[in-house]
Amino acid sequence: MAVVVRMPEIATGAAEAAIQSWLVEVGSPVKAGQAIVEIETEKAVVEYEAERAGVLAGILLPAGDAAAVGVPIAVLAEEGESLESALASAGGGSGAREAAIAAAPEEAAAAPAAAATEPAAAPAAADAPSAAVTGPAAAPADADAEQRLFASPLVRRLARERGVDLADVPGSGPRGRVVRRDLDAWTQARDERHPDAETPAVAPAPAAPAEAAPAPVAPVPAGAAYEDVPHTGMRRAIARRLTESKATVPHFYLQADCRVDALLELRARINEGREQRISVNDLVVKAVAGAMRDVPEANAIWTPDATRRFVNADIAVAVSVPGGLLTPVVRQADRLSIGELATTVRDLAERAREGRLKQNELEGGSFAVSNLGMYGTTSFSAIINPPHAGILAVGAATRRPVVDADGSLTAAAVMSVTLSADHRVLDGALAAQWLAAFVARIENPLQILL
Repeated sequence: MAVVVRMPEIATGAAEAAIQSWLVEVGSPVKAGQAIVEIETEKAVVEYEAERAGVLAGILLPAGDAAAVGVPIAVLAEEGESLESALASAGGGSGAREAAIAAAPEEAAAAPAAAATEPAAAPAAADAPSAAVTGPAAAPADADAEQRLFASPLVRRLARERGVDLADVPGSGPRGRVVRRDLDAWTQARDERHPDAETPAVAPAPAAPAEAAPAPVAPVPAGAAYEDVPHTGMRRAIARRLTESKATVPHFYLQADCRVDALLELRARINEGREQRISVNDLVVKAVAGAMRDVPEANAIWTPDATRRFVNADIAVAVSVPGGLLTPVVRQADRLSIGELATTVRDLAERAREGRLKQNELEGGSFAVSNLGMYGTTSFSAIINPPHAGILAVGAATRRPVVDADGSLTAAAVMSVTLSADHRVLDGALAAQWLAAFVARIENPLQILL
């Protein structure tokens, strides 16, 4: 029996995703667990693996196009089944590809998002699945008018944000479908023709579902020069997650100053003759992981039913990338040597900036580290990235006057850190105990290497 492959919900809460590239050609055999397509989410590129063996009978969503979660993107035939009969039994006849591309998120919501692949419907019950694949035939007239544009949900959304009527944009895809490169080229040409013109607003179609009213925009004084930069998917994801964090996670903050003269000296000695150098941030991440081992009760996250405590210390590291921020996770950071940890962090950071992280490298962990010391920032407070229970904000090490134990005044390198903690998981005393363990490792850096 033919199998319909649907757009999976790669990232939690994601409404849509885009096909970056197909890894298998039509007519090629596919094994269960074999990667068949690269799917691009707001923050990463994910290889999706086939759940069943078969032959790729047809591709419904080509590379470069986006669709809502649950929309059919391909059809797998059983071994020995003809590709034509597989497409037909799966509702993948003429028009299926265009329908899959044009399907709106609300249409796909009825499809089971939890299962990315499902068997094709039996002939007796073929009407309902067929409608999901060849939707235009049964859609209302207003939906037909929009679908005849053959634009993906991503393109339609970008068009609304840019004030573009898609009817004005010539499409280069099959049957005149408007793809993103068409919209980008049209928008660029419009802006070059009218660089000072305000972006026109496109009135929503009468049949469009009601949306929440946007937040009011502050009035702009007459004659003020400004530029509206459209939100990227990453920017929207950051805004959504951090707004959710501040609204739902009870943050509290603890601060500490660490004397790091010994840490800087140890780093200099470690780096003698090394081609791949160890950074202060590498030592900080290692100390964070070690503190989790010292205070295992802090290595936990909140879930609706229980506090989940972890055995290993998986630590996320904030990485600045063009247009936003990513937090790849260093697995078992407490078990890695400082050299292994530095290599891992460097690799994750490089691939984050190149857009080559996998989704699983952005998931998991109980804690994160955000370091702005390289920018000269001495102290700041960071927002927790759910489901983590804490994040350590690390400032620059600067020379400051300090009082030694014997009462004498001296100058020392001091680094300020701020712990943002989730009060559902960490009480004040537990958070303070963890922060003290971290400071002890930073000020006695040989413990970091143990």
